[in-house]
Amino acid sequence: MTEGLVIRTTGNWYRVLPDSGEALECRLRGNYRLRGNKQTNPVAVGDRVLFELQDDGTGVIHDVRDRRNYIVRRATKLSKQTHVIAANIDLLCVVATLGLPRTSTGFIDRLLVTAEAYHIPACLVFNKCDLLDDPDLRTLQDKVSAIYRAAGYPVLEVSALRGDGLAELKQTIAGKTVLFSGHSGVGKSALLNALCPDLALKVGAISDWSLKGRHTTTFAEIHPIQLITHNSKLLTYLIDTPGIKEFGMVDFNEQELSHFFPEMRAVLHGCHFANCTHRHEPGCAVKEAVEQGRISDERYRNYLSIIEDTIKPQ
Repeated sequence: MTEGLVIRTTGNWYRVLPDSGEALECRLRGNYRLRGNKQTNPVAVGDRVLFELQDDGTGVIHDVRDRRNYIVRRATKLSKQTHVIAANIDLLCVVATLGLPRTSTGFIDRLLVTAEAYHIPACLVFNKCDLLDDPDLRTLQDKVSAIYRAAGYPVLEVSALRGDGLAELKQTIAGKTVLFSGHSGVGKSALLNALCPDLALKVGAISDWSLKGRHTTTFAEIHPIQLITHNSKLLTYLIDTPGIKEFGMVDFNEQELSHFFPEMRAVLHGCHFANCTHRHEPGCAVKEAVEQGRISDERYRNYLSIIEDTIKPQ
């Protein structure tokens, strides 16, 4: 058996990079899917797998190593299945834009909460800062950036078009396995091209009628690149994934959700009730912090929205 890293998934085939040698196409052993797995993809980019080389030069995956972490979402609104976006991640970069297309804080918070739950550090990368000559967009971005900095998240402003902020982004991601995630049209592929022009990833335009992005990345893929920062060359794995329209959360309950908002987690000890949901209970330290402006009212509203939309009361 040979061990390797899954760097691309396309249907029933997986491109695997061995620890030594060149990448090859692998398929999954036939009965592996029959193990009671409720995931649409039992193998995801970032997985480390054991495979056996076949006479035709392809491989057969026999086992998947235990994952250190992963980002998972509900496959569809009506589906009970889940979809693993990527596994074994060092950093989640939520790529967002506040215009063309507009990324809501509700979408951002669903991604950040999931990252918190699976112990994945995260940062926000606001792309297209070349559009911030518009004073209204500048004001909005300053407001949203302040919300997330106050919650403890690093916030970067970049422009894949002009190169603004790329040096800081390189320092943030160098030597790590980094998942870039966000809506279609926010410029994830353009950003990866700016970080490493040799990738030459396909980029698309914003739809004129909907002002939303079109999918240009059609499957998940890891791009191993060498990033030079502080005079050092570091192997870095960039994970490019298809744009997400909605992020359906799974496996949360209303008692634990607040633990995945860092600014709420910091005051939970002050709640009168140990099982406080921070909605209607008296003596709630979270609601008090919101009223005093120590916790963002917008983040709190998104917290309530997640409970109402995705979590069944226990």
